[in-house]
Amino acid sequence: MTKQDTSENQAKNIFLGIGSNLGNRIANIEMAKSLLLQNNINFISVSNYYETPSWPDPNKPKFLNIVLKVFCKLKPLELLKLCKIIEVKLGRKKNYKNSPRTCDIDIIDFDGIVLKGKLNLPHSRMHERSFVLFPLFDLKKDWVHPVKKTNIKKLIFSLSNKDIRSINQI
Repeated sequence: MTKQDTSENQAKNIFLGIGSNLGNRIANIEMAKSLLLQNNINFISVSNYYETPSWPDPNKPKFLNIVLKVFCKLKPLELLKLCKIIEVKLGRKKNYKNSPRTCDIDIIDFDGIVLKGKLNLPHSRMHERSFVLFPLFDLKKDWVHPVKKTNIKKLIFSLSNKDIRSINQI
């Protein structure tokens, strides 16, 4: 009997988005990264930081966002559960939809898997969001949307001029 290499059981093209618009946004994101690492979510690469107005209400505090390319042994729903636990540890409260928050962790893409239900993969609105597309482009310039079969450059160019002008790399 041969011992199976543990890397064979690890998904290697997982992209997580992390955002914060309350408190010390960089510290919140860095703490989320630390908690992910403590839970065996290993980083392959990390995007630049991007700042955008809050959506849908630009009068709320601005968001800071990054995308991580990670690998782990977890299944998609297990990873989602871990992300929600980390959000709560970092002070996220159950509030109204799109309310300001200390930490938001989204699974953007999980090895190209397509899911609908408790977890939608790829993330259902990621293709419309500059704060996901720009940092994802930092990490994987040839990424293709698993459902739309559209490459990331075309997705970025399909954003409104307002969305493109309002994002700033930090």
